[in-house]
Amino acid sequence: MNAELSLERRAALHAALADPARLAITDSLATGDASPTELGRALGMRSNLVAHHLRVLEEAGIIARARSEADHRRVYVHLLPEALTALAPTAHLRACRVVFVCTRNSARSQLAAALWRSRNTVPAVSAGTHPGPRVHPRAVATARRHGLRLDAARTSHVDEVLGPGDLVVAVCDNAHEETTHARLHWSVPDPVRTDTDEAFEDAFTQISERVERLAAVVHPEGTP
Repeated sequence: MNAELSLERRAALHAALADPARLAITDSLATGDASPTELGRALGMRSNLVAHHLRVLEEAGIIARARSEADHRRVYVHLLPEALTALAPTAHLRACRVVFVCTRNSARSQLAAALWRSRNTVPAVSAGTHPGPRVHPRAVATARRHGLRLDAARTSHVDEVLGPGDLVVAVCDNAHEETTHARLHWSVPDPVRTDTDEAFEDAFTQISERVERLAAVVHPEGTP
């Protein structure tokens, strides 16, 4: 029975992706989240077609939607990790450095940079659009539980750290919507709003899944 369910699940995934437009949407979401409008603009697709293809992908369990924490009107689409086991990323990116950006540079961007450094040789730093005075204590504790270290006293403004050849990843909706620097976007809810260990662990898990996918396709600038 389990084998039959697995075959049905795989068949449904392949059926949903057996359309060039839906495959293009999936490829576009492999390294970052996007709103339907952003997807349509990037892929040159009309809004009604984007809506149709997103509905098919959602019904197949390949994508999910989440409302923006920033303006509460936009909706961002992201790939579901359990569906990605049958999909191989097709993107190949070159970067001198990866810069993870959130609003306060106190939790998500710090965790993302720490995770990245443990998984890829391309250097990584973090920054904020409105950096706070320190890294959140729960972020420090979460990193420690997973064998990572954060400098609790170090936060930076994005304009102070950006350099040529940087790949900028916004790990929150606010940073994505208010800056033009970001090339990729991860719609990760702010754990500081809830301020519980569980919220920070959930953010860590979401960031870790995305870091794993991106780390597999980012290579140092100048490599073939």
